[in-house]
Formats: sequence, structure tokens, C-alpha cells
Amino acid sequence: MRLRHIEVIQAIVQTGNLDHAAEWLQLPVATLSATLHEAEQQLGFMLFASVRGRLQATRETLLLQPLVNQLYLDVEPLRRLGEALRQHQEPTLRVVCSETLAQPLLPHSIAALRRRFPDTPATLSCQPHAEIVRSLLMGESDVGLGLHPTEQPGIDCLKLVQGKVQLLAPHGWLSPKQKYIALHDLAGQAMIGLQQHDPLSRTLDSKLHTLRPTPVVHIEVQSYQMMRSMVEAGEGLALVDPFTAIGAKISGLDVCPLSPAVPVTLYALTRKGSEPGPALKALLAIVREKAEALLADQGVVTL
Repeated sequence: MRLRHIEVIQAIVQTGNLDHAAEWLQLPVATLSATLHEAEQQLGFMLFASVRGRLQATRETLLLQPLVNQLYLDVEPLRRLGEALRQHQEPTLRVVCSETLAQPLLPHSIAALRRRFPDTPATLSCQPHAEIVRSLLMGESDVGLGLHPTEQPGIDCLKLVQGKVQLLAPHGWLSPKQKYIALHDLAGQAMIGLQQHDPLSRTLDSKLHTLRPTPVVHIEVQSYQMMRSMVEAGEGLALVDPFTAIGAKISGLDVCPLSPAVPVTLYALTRKGSEPGPALKALLAIVREKAEALLADQGVVTL
């Protein structure tokens, strides 16, 4: 099998569609289809079967998949390095993070990194946790930053810093010298709900459901940043991660930690076995330093 065969197989496995796979690889559909046919002829069996409008991997392809994945991952760094050398530049540092970290932590961290490594290009994108893990396993990203660990065997998790869940409330809702909000004080309150069910939201929902009367949720949104926006609009209270709460006081909201405290950890995810270069090591140190500074007013616990 040739490298192009492996790329085509991976693209179809991920997309289940020739058109989408061709778009992903930036190839004409006819070229991709011909490459797939060539791979099947060399191997002597079908790689995909059409099932309800999608291309589904055959049993033989599923057996090949672990080796194909490994070959793809092993070749990807070589490809990126070759492209960088061709353009006489350092390899691009590809960073993917959860939406919560997109403002303000990561942009300022990338900017600080660029001042130290001006010849190293960088990309920054926001993705859900599952997509962060997938992009690392596929070799599409060098590091993922988020608030949830993963038990995926191909991923290493590094704890960077730990903060606490924060309550966001309209201005004047808390007393001026209030240091924290007790969980039982939220009984019967109007709360902003979260539609996505990540580990943190599940933990908070279970705590709120023990209260009597149960908090009232009239509005559910898709992200912690939207929860903050709804509190700013006067639609209720919200329990959010400490990074979402950053800057809330400046925007006029009351902010304080929940008691008993609910810890929230910032993780750096990397593909197992990959050796971080100088730029990536520097970025993780910068992120840790900036996160600690941003969380200093929230009773941060460094790791």
C-alpha cells in the first residue's frame, strides 16, 4: 500500500462519504475514487460497503485499521516537517482547545509564545472535548487544552492548574464582602442550564438536584460562555468553570466560589509517545503561568 492509499482510507473512515473525504484531502472525487479502487485491487478485497447512503468499513478494513492508524500517525510529523523545511520555516505548532479557554487565556498565551519563538507559526482552534481527542489521535493537532481528562490509551494528560467552580450573579445579588456562596443558598433560585453534558455539568447538576426546593431552570444554553451572557442579561444565576468567570467582575457581575468547593482542573493533552519540542514546552509553561495569574483572585490551587 502507498501513503496515498492510507490517507484515502483514513479520510473515508472519518467522513463516511467520498465527497467529504475528497474535500478533506483537497482531491477531486474522481481521483479519490480511483485511488480507493487501486488500493482494493492491490489488497484483493473491498475496503468499504455502501450502507444507507454512507461508506462503512468492511470487516477486513476494521482489522487493518490499527496498523493503518499507526502508519498515518507516524508519517504525519514527517510530512509537516518536510513542508516546513520546504518553506524554510519552523514546523507549525497546532493547538486545539475547548471554547471556555478561547478567551482570554489561549490567545494571550500564544502571543507570548510568538514573542519568544517568532519563527514558529502557530494555529489555534476551538473544538469539543471528543474532537480534541480525535484530532490528537489523527495527528492533526500537537496539543489539546481543556477541562476534562481522557482515558483514551493513546493520549497523555498533564495537569497544569486547578481552580474552583464559580457562581455568576447579577450585580448586587451578593453582599459586598461575601467570600463564597453555600450550595444550599441556591435552593429554589432561577438558574441558567447547560444543554451539553460534560463531566463538570453532570457533577453540578447532581448537586443542584439534591436541593429543596430544586432550582428553577427556564433557559438552557450550549456553552459556559453563553451561560455568562444570560446572567449578564439578567435571566438568572449560573455555576461555571473559573475560566469562564474571568472578567465577569469587570463586566459588572457578582462572582464568588461555590461552597463546598468543586475543583476544576486545566489539562494539557498530547499524543502518547510524541516528544514535545521547545515551542510546545514553552507554551505549556506560559499557559500554566498565565492561568495561575488569572485565577489568583479565585483561590487557585496550583499543581
